[in-house]
Amino acid sequence: MSTDASTSPASGRILIDLFTSLDGVAQGPGGTDEDTSGGFRFSGWQAGYPTEGVGPEIDKGMRQLDALLLGRRTYDIFAGYWPHHTDGPEGGIGQLFNRVPKYVASRDADIALDWEGSTRVGGDLAAEIAQMRESHREVHVIGSLDFVHTLLAEGLFDELNLWVYPLLLGAGKKVFDDNALPAVLRLLQPPITDEGGVTLLRYGRTDRTPEVGTF
Repeated sequence: MSTDASTSPASGRILIDLFTSLDGVAQGPGGTDEDTSGGFRFSGWQAGYPTEGVGPEIDKGMRQLDALLLGRRTYDIFAGYWPHHTDGPEGGIGQLFNRVPKYVASRDADIALDWEGSTRVGGDLAAEIAQMRESHREVHVIGSLDFVHTLLAEGLFDELNLWVYPLLLGAGKKVFDDNALPAVLRLLQPPITDEGGVTLLRYGRTDRTPEVGTF
């Protein structure tokens, strides 16, 4: 009998949080210089949607996390920003991110991780994630698209949260590349859509693979 992978005996969960366009582009949503690799023209595309929208759902997720798992590029962006934003409207997030452990996926064993509470992972990712499950309740992967491709290829996640924006970007790095592990996902709650058309989709991983036949 198939089971929901998120109900495995491991105590902790790995959650992936991504902002994506309707055609699946998740490259550089937050700023014009975030990720222009490959000649990507639309880095910073979230700026056209200033509404709070599904913000309460984002805040709810933030309140649950007790560790971050980030790719190197996203870590560098966060480390350069959040330690200096611990007051005002963003202060709660800044204080949270500064407080929780931060795991940084990198093949470079000599990287300098100056943000307090940061640890490199990547020597044996499956074993390191297993240890995170034992140590934390919810480990959130925010952005970090290149690293997310690795997690999707190896099935090393429990929940995939997609904030889908109603725009088409054409070329750009997609949420799913050709190496994603074939899997059946389970919708965990009805979609939530704000007045700007941004829709939150929450999916849980199962142990099922796609079935084929004649329909």
